[in-house]
Amino acid sequence: MADTAEIREATAAEADVAGRLLYDFNLEFGEDETTADAFAARLRELIPAGEAMVLLAGEPPVGIAVLRFRPALWAEGLDAYLEELYVRPDRRGRGIGRALLDAACERARERGAIYIVVATGTQDTAARRLYESAGFTNLDAGEPLLYYERDL
Repeated sequence: MADTAEIREATAAEADVAGRLLYDFNLEFGEDETTADAFAARLRELIPAGEAMVLLAGEPPVGIAVLRFRPALWAEGLDAYLEELYVRPDRRGRGIGRALLDAACERARERGAIYIVVATGTQDTAARRLYESAGFTNLDAGEPLLYYERDL
């Protein structure tokens, strides 16, 4: 069943609803260190500064995508990082995640990105299926890519 949730770019004034969606996303995966208010406060800084682009799906919003940009090293343009993509569980399976992903790729292209990257856990098979069906790959010269992180 397809959903016709409209995708729009959020303003800093919508940081509270975006922060709540990000918090719900973290709760679903057993993480609750960052509060909805803390996410909202950070987005109020990042959105106007052009450091984050937040896309919301639906009214009221039922999904979110957060893009971050930085200058590319290997070519002229930007690298885009799809930092978060989330759809409320009761609205999944209706094409909203695909619409958010497609909109994120299009907005990144429009902003001058030449590359987009996303990371997800091996256990999140639904997200992996979505990304792979949209042409994302987890291979470099035939070898699986690994993503590492470290708190500083």
